[in-house]
Amino acid sequence: MHPTLQRLERSDFPSIRRRRLETLQVNVGYKCNQSCLHCHVNAGPTRTEQMSREIVDIVVAFLAAAEIPTVDVTGGAPELNPHFRQLVERARGLGVHVMDRCNLTVLEEPGQEDLAEFLARHDVEVVASLPCYLEENVDRQRGSGVFEASIRSLQRLNSLGYGRRGTLRLNLVYNPQGPVLPPAQAPLETDYRRHLANRYGVTFDHLYVLTNMPIQRFGSTLVSKGQFEDYVALLKSAYQPQNLDSVMCRSLLSVDWQGYVYDCDFNQMLSLPLVWRGQRATHLSELMRADLTENEIVVKDHCFGCTAGQGSSCGGALASHGGA
Repeated sequence: MHPTLQRLERSDFPSIRRRRLETLQVNVGYKCNQSCLHCHVNAGPTRTEQMSREIVDIVVAFLAAAEIPTVDVTGGAPELNPHFRQLVERARGLGVHVMDRCNLTVLEEPGQEDLAEFLARHDVEVVASLPCYLEENVDRQRGSGVFEASIRSLQRLNSLGYGRRGTLRLNLVYNPQGPVLPPAQAPLETDYRRHLANRYGVTFDHLYVLTNMPIQRFGSTLVSKGQFEDYVALLKSAYQPQNLDSVMCRSLLSVDWQGYVYDCDFNQMLSLPLVWRGQRATHLSELMRADLTENEIVVKDHCFGCTAGQGSSCGGALASHGGA
């Protein structure tokens, strides 16, 4: 796989600093039952990195000590970590809101037959990746049969009360098929909602539109096709300074499977750790009583992906303007 960090290093992205910490995003491992072309984690079935019970204990201790309102659990397929359910249960026991970044097909994996019911029982918000509402496009990006399995999983979640504008929240995630900016979020959500309801009886709460990041598997593919520099130039040309106010790294802290911390998940994948008091490679256990407010955020050229056009974050577009 082609490395991309050196192509992003010489950046003129503006300096930004942290605000109050609202979300702890925890990557519990890179193992996944899929190998998606747009994956910025380079996750897949052969990855072996998994968060241990000991690190889960540290995560839970941090949630309690820092009084974090939300934990965003991601991967890989986070549910494949053997300690995933314990993390969910303990976080919910603290009154923390739990989000699960779910690829949907994991609900049909052996040993996960009761996963949907587990998520519903613990009032876990499901943020489900569905990069298009058309079968051909999804299977091209994620593998044959993924769309049908995803629809079955969505229907199952709906049957449990997810996505029906109640307490069980179900949000979908869209990624473009290639090196282009995503379309405007609101009209695309309308298209998703109409198509999925009419064809499959599927309902959901919101659609999150995300920009593909030029890192890991997607970035390597761009390098192979000679499209990397053009794509980064596209992101830079669409830069909107007003999006700086809402980028997720201002209020989110990313934790890797070993417990080390980063300003965001993308920096984690580029091995760009959070810098705290001049120290790099800071472990979550060192931040139990720390106040990260005003700490400078590590930025490189990939950060233009979060500020291009309508903006992009783990919660979708940052603004109503823009689009492709």
